[in-house]
Amino acid sequence: MRGLLDRLKNFIIYDADVEFYAKVFPDSVGRKELMRLRKMNRSDLAQVVAIEKACGDFPWGEDIFRDCLNTRYDCWVCELADTVLGYGIMSMAVGEAHILNLCVAPTEQKQGIGRKLLEHLIGIANREAEQMFLEVRLSNTRAITLYDSIGFNEIGVRKGYYEAANGREDALMFALALFKD
Repeated sequence: MRGLLDRLKNFIIYDADVEFYAKVFPDSVGRKELMRLRKMNRSDLAQVVAIEKACGDFPWGEDIFRDCLNTRYDCWVCELADTVLGYGIMSMAVGEAHILNLCVAPTEQKQGIGRKLLEHLIGIANREAEQMFLEVRLSNTRAITLYDSIGFNEIGVRKGYYEAANGREDALMFALALFKD
């Protein structure tokens, strides 16, 4: 029974008390406390793709997100009142986790949503993986600062990894050692 409850908890992270207090005592709960993480589903794709397009010149298409869902990657969204604010996608295999995409709507950035999503993915990966990897555009200084603050270490550069307006852009490669719970 405990295993079933843990799987349900992993499917949706939700605190009914917070929602109750927000309705009964609206000033007692901040916006950040009302944000929740849950598994991404197909009905989120329109919002997810809109965020992806707003954040970069070379966005993933809906077909790639659909493939991630079909492949059963760990796909999560952070939402507030049925509005997706950001998302994270991670694959895991052979003791390694790989962050494939982590993105927050431009209007919602600098509020801790990216950190919340990343820490959640790290928590999931801790159960099965020993290392976590990711790539980030050299020009994405906000993301690099986040990864540094969480403890990721730069391990290399992938030359010309990303499409760019004037050709190609290098990616910094990062790794994080995980410790199983």
